[in-house]
Amino acid sequence: MSTPRPTPQDASQQARDAWATAVSTPIEAEPSAFHAVPSADADSRRSDDPGDPPGPTGPKTPRLRCVALEKSYRKGDLIIPVLRGIDLELAAGEFLSVIGQSGSGKSTLLHVLGLLDAPSVGEVHCDGRRIDSLNERQRDTLRNQNFGFIFQSYHLLPEFSLLENVVSPLAIRHSTLSWWHHRKVIHEQAREIIDKVGLGHRVKHRPSELSGGEMQRAAIARALIGQPRVLLADEPTGNLDSSTGQEIMALLASLNELQQLTIIMVTHDERIACQAHRIVRLDEGRVETVSQAA
Repeated sequence: MSTPRPTPQDASQQARDAWATAVSTPIEAEPSAFHAVPSADADSRRSDDPGDPPGPTGPKTPRLRCVALEKSYRKGDLIIPVLRGIDLELAAGEFLSVIGQSGSGKSTLLHVLGLLDAPSVGEVHCDGRRIDSLNERQRDTLRNQNFGFIFQSYHLLPEFSLLENVVSPLAIRHSTLSWWHHRKVIHEQAREIIDKVGLGHRVKHRPSELSGGEMQRAAIARALIGQPRVLLADEPTGNLDSSTGQEIMALLASLNELQQLTIIMVTHDERIACQAHRIVRLDEGRVETVSQAA
């Protein structure tokens, strides 16, 4: 089997390491002015950088597409199939819900589409370019610059403040020198996003001082800081009460409508799923139905 891709725990440790490196080596020189945070050091960018638009796009080019996708896991001598030949397309600006019973492959599909895991068979394409076959460094770069992730359990770093959690993906993206050159602008942009998700009064608080809804809003802000092309949400309301869950759904719907952010959301809740544009229902690792939301 292929080598497992980074798990949320791996990504958390990567953020801790990047933050420790960034804050331990201050650089005094500051640029005269910046209007936007570059996605990486200019010296490290190449014409084939996977952070650039993955391929030629047009009106009918799907933002994300998978072809004959299969995923199996090995447990001792036993091979456990989870995804069994999934074909799926997602248009730019679309909001798609993936629904199904526990064990149907919903989260696995999300992880494979977002390069957190590799398919056993099949292909994943983003904006017309195959991305699952990229080398590890390219996959890591593309995942950091093109995908935002929201997890049911938030995966906020407990020792970090809200602001530090939100900027952590950019601490990973930038070198130490680049981080210290751009940290003021990064923090300004992070504060703007934090304000938009309604947490401007919680910037210095740690996760243990936040409610469940506030932690999920913080996770959404962290997912947005890198200006992703696709937002992947795994049960974003699963740990929340009904009222707070609806607030999170209203925020996601607003991001989709106002910013045309492409969203794939996994949920087991039919009422939540119906708030997307389309609903894909999985059953035992296969697409059972694809329908327009009511």
